[in-house]
Amino acid sequence: MEVTVYILRCSDGSYYTGLTKQPIEARIWEHNAGTYDGYTAKRRPVELVFTESYDRILDAIARERQIKGWNRQKKEALIAYAYEALPDLSHRGPVKRLTGNPTRPRPSRVASLPPQDEG
Repeated sequence: MEVTVYILRCSDGSYYTGLTKQPIEARIWEHNAGTYDGYTAKRRPVELVFTESYDRILDAIARERQIKGWNRQKKEALIAYAYEALPDLSHRGPVKRLTGNPTRPRPSRVASLPPQDEG
């Protein structure tokens, strides 16, 4: 089963991140038709700007959540396939690599951040 993670640019310039198991064209049609009440319903038309496909739904869910946590600039770098810029656009900044026995940094949450796009 193929699962697609996608980013839409809404008519107000915001971004929406979602995932679907159906063909991406059908899902975009649903967004533009207002089939479901949600973030994009009042921000139509929407335009598909990015997709990634996964074989496992758990991987797709993890990626969708990751992208939804990103700021606008980082999403725009992903959309532009500027992968090398992603670490510098993180809230924490680039990850510093340790020599010897490196440990993975723990994610932190900042509750006082103003809302970005839907996700």
